Amino acid sequence: MTRRAAHRRAGLVKVVAFCAATAAGSMLLLRGNEALDRLGSPTVPDRAAAAPAAVVDAPDPGRVFQVIAHPDDDLYFMNPDLRYSISAGHTVTSVYLTAGEADGINATAGKAATTRPNKPAYAEARQNGIRAAYAKMATGNPGSVWQRTVVPTKGGGHAEVDVLVAEPQVNLVWLQLREAGTVYDDAPDSLHGLWDGRVPRLESMLASGTPAKQRFSYSKDQVVQTLVGVLEQYRPTMIRFQDPTPGRFPDTKRYTDHQDHFYGARFVQLATAAYAHEVKDRPHFAVQNYVGYFNGSLPSALAPDEAKEKLDILGTYAWLDGQNHCKSDAGCGDLKVSGQPGGNRWSDSINYARGTSTSWLASDKDLGLWAFEVLDGQVALWHRPGLVGRWTGPDLIPGTGMDPGVSTVTLPDGRIAAFGTRTSFGAKPAEYRREVVHAVQKRPGAAEFTPWQSLGTPETADEAWTSDISAPAVSVDGAGQLAAYVRDGAYTLRGRVQHADGSWGPWEKYGGSDLHGSPVTATDGAGRRMVFAATSKSVVSWAQPEPGAPLGRATATGLPDTTLPLTAQGREGGVRLWFRKPGSGNVRTALVTGEGGLKVSQMTDLGGLQGFGAVTASGHLLAGRAAGGQLGSEAGSGRPWERSPLMFVGAPSSTMTGRSMVSLAVLGLDARLYVTSSADVPNAYLAPWQPVGPRNTAP
Repeated sequence: MTRRAAHRRAGLVKVVAFCAATAAGSMLLLRGNEALDRLGSPTVPDRAAAAPAAVVDAPDPGRVFQVIAHPDDDLYFMNPDLRYSISAGHTVTSVYLTAGEADGINATAGKAATTRPNKPAYAEARQNGIRAAYAKMATGNPGSVWQRTVVPTKGGGHAEVDVLVAEPQVNLVWLQLREAGTVYDDAPDSLHGLWDGRVPRLESMLASGTPAKQRFSYSKDQVVQTLVGVLEQYRPTMIRFQDPTPGRFPDTKRYTDHQDHFYGARFVQLATAAYAHEVKDRPHFAVQNYVGYFNGSLPSALAPDEAKEKLDILGTYAWLDGQNHCKSDAGCGDLKVSGQPGGNRWSDSINYARGTSTSWLASDKDLGLWAFEVLDGQVALWHRPGLVGRWTGPDLIPGTGMDPGVSTVTLPDGRIAAFGTRTSFGAKPAEYRREVVHAVQKRPGAAEFTPWQSLGTPETADEAWTSDISAPAVSVDGAGQLAAYVRDGAYTLRGRVQHADGSWGPWEKYGGSDLHGSPVTATDGAGRRMVFAATSKSVVSWAQPEPGAPLGRATATGLPDTTLPLTAQGREGGVRLWFRKPGSGNVRTALVTGEGGLKVSQMTDLGGLQGFGAVTASGHLLAGRAAGGQLGSEAGSGRPWERSPLMFVGAPSSTMTGRSMVSLAVLGLDARLYVTSSADVPNAYLAPWQPVGPRNTAP
């Protein structure tokens, strides 16, 4: 980003710790990089703590790969995930698309007017700040030494690659393209202009001090091929990038995020699609997208300790200590942000743009399990027939362009339907499009699914709201009626209902305002469907007066503000919600009933482990992300929460398997499925985690 303008329900879950040793990772970036070859292939240290139990076939910790538009977008919008990965000893590579040169003035607000602009020097200062921040996260020493090298790229230009000598699994890749220099104003010489075809090529902006001395320029395809080349060499299992569809403000229609952020993310979408298609001998990879500037308008997602850690790293980037640890005339950090290193409350939060569904694990009448996650841009399916059957998968359901996050629902005849969104690019830039799609089991228990069927989108064109629709929320009411709901780009609720003949009605308008994240839906004891969506201040609800009827009007719940992800489940005659308390990470719950009008009761703080993100709930079990990025679980009242060393993508998912068993699953950072289970009784414990399928380590 260029301009700053976790009662008592606590429980113990005895989970299995995993050894976090990683295999040696190649330090190559692109074709034939001899300089990096000479660094060798160091073995990443074993950072795992002793654990009370072992797991068969312990996981590869995974290889994390981040692509960001500007130096500092990772620190503002991907932390603390970034810090968690580095602290765990994972291979972490961050790729910066632009130089982030802005106006070239590296000065505090009071000195900006008297400081001469120098874009190469400011780009170098931001690089220095990033190197210091990463070094501090990895070693505790912001002055830790980097090996800096220039390498050719697959797109025909040159990139700088920095390897942290003390922790060589930490790499930085600088592509050094020109940035837009403005959040939303027209700037043809930018990623936006290149995407739209208003400029045929985008020039480089080389930082002073970079070993890359030869200027270059890239066409749109060359940017994509450059990213494909980086992906080929680093072979990630987890790819993080920014939100390609951040939307616009309803009143001004200005972008809610920097144009470099989301057009850069679209280039990454193209590159990951090309990489998945063109490169066959590679591991599977998962994707996570991150909310940008709009975090500043939402309730704080991080607990105070986590926010302080994040701000401390930003202070290093902003060169608050004033020490010349970088030995550079350009400066050792970004003085523009030194007056307010937390930005617009960005240090208080982290939010995933999608992938927060907790309903991607489903059980069938024969006690079989079905898991649906997105790998390589396709929905991957894992299946265990019956209670003790042999797991199969991942099997990729045909159909590309799938966005992170899948929701499932069981139809009245026992078939499972999977819903998600799909991005397509079209022949022209204006044809970029995100739509809701679904696939249905051909028969109950079958591993075959129908082809993906499109429900379209409530958006008229990408230009209107940047295709900003949420992931769909789906449920079947007591009349057997299936419906899907999304938040649209205008921050209202839209939905389609399936008719008895299998056809779908139009996208209906259900109103509401200031809706954010993805809606959730469940049915109460009478079979009435309820839909919920978070706002920046509370939660809004819609409910059917009776099964089969249209949804009623948007109704305020009176709940306090929440962090974005909600979880809803039909229980106790109503629908129970779980959500996080802002600025705490604590898990909260409330019961919503619809008899005689919407009523909210039993609001309870369940505590937790100061994490963030969605919480899954089934039977006695609660689970979600804890501080440190690990899984936090509680398996019954009266016992404390416990943390598992398992780190994961997106959100966990759980389901009742029959009447007396709870199953829980996560997708690890190695893009491999992990499952466990517990009897749904008091004082229960989770069984050891089991990986599903082969290790995700193609040679």
